[in-house]
Amino acid sequence: MRGVTHDDAPLLADLMPWSVAPPRLGRGWPAAPDAASLKARWDALVKAEGPDRETLFEPSRSRTLHTAVGQLPGRADSGTEKLVRASGPCPEPVRVLLAPFDEQWLIPDQRLIDAARPELWRVADERQAFLVEAPEALLVTSLLPLLRPGRVRPLFRRPGGREPNLAPGLLEHLGARLGGTPAPLDVLAWITATARPDLTVPLTGDADEWERGIELGHRMLWLMRRDGERPKLPGGRRPYVRAPLPSRPLTLRYDRDEEALLLDEGRVSPVPPEAWDFEVGGVRVLEQWFTARVTDAEPGTLAAIRPTVWPQTWTSELLELITVLALLAELRPLEELTLPDPITTAELAEAGVLPVPATARRPASVLDGPEEGPEGQLALL
Repeated sequence: MRGVTHDDAPLLADLMPWSVAPPRLGRGWPAAPDAASLKARWDALVKAEGPDRETLFEPSRSRTLHTAVGQLPGRADSGTEKLVRASGPCPEPVRVLLAPFDEQWLIPDQRLIDAARPELWRVADERQAFLVEAPEALLVTSLLPLLRPGRVRPLFRRPGGREPNLAPGLLEHLGARLGGTPAPLDVLAWITATARPDLTVPLTGDADEWERGIELGHRMLWLMRRDGERPKLPGGRRPYVRAPLPSRPLTLRYDRDEEALLLDEGRVSPVPPEAWDFEVGGVRVLEQWFTARVTDAEPGTLAAIRPTVWPQTWTSELLELITVLALLAELRPLEELTLPDPITTAELAEAGVLPVPATARRPASVLDGPEEGPEGQLALL
């Protein structure tokens, strides 16, 4: 058995060569933990006139009320007239990943977003999985990710699960070494389970070790993507609301002895210490999630339009998040792995898999239907 070192393990950037910078909102109010607030914010914007509308919008160098941009791909309900003249209902909010493990809502309108990254929207569908280089961690989500500053690597370059975003020839080479060609999602599972902090990914030609790795990776993917059946803690240790949450909690504390999460006088337990201690980039996920829902915005801004009481849906999301974090904490991969029969960068180069062609690092030409450009013009791509 020979260990894979950081020098001979391939780079994630070579295994999944196409990457995109995450969307940049430029203003906070088009995103929120609840969809109803977004619709109310939009209504307040389009009802305002003149300087009031401009102040509410919070213009930037990239977006003003007079900026002309097209529709986001796949979002026919968003307008293309300049916002200075905009009226009508709010485009239907969509679910996004705004922070690590924090699913929120976004108004999908390119006029509101400084850098929307249309190339990501073109490939976002029910088959897609986005690998996100979060600080000191890799996250995977089925939702459009808005986390900054890391790169976003879609698993597929085209909608419908077509054309994997993998080094050309990688699947075939792995198949020859493992005795069976893995599916693209298997490779993503392996990467999720084994990627190191320096974003190298040790590979193995040992079929048994590969199966163990992708089993761990698929479990991690299921928890992070939250697809299908809801996760549960073993032994019936399901977190419950033991004391009612206040209508508007302001503080969050953790009682380690009692394994209880305290939202003012509200109480949720059991909350395993692993869930409370779960961090991404040195920030506790539960604290960041809570803060995003209780921190007051500046009065008079659109962001100040928010629920006046704590919605029941947030409690349900909190209970599920506790479960996900506790289960993921048990699955966190080792930073150092010793793998039998390593597949090295040199081997991939000899097989012609590396270096990847420049075209693999650029987005595919994707236009499954017409896209409306600024002021209703047809966009030609």
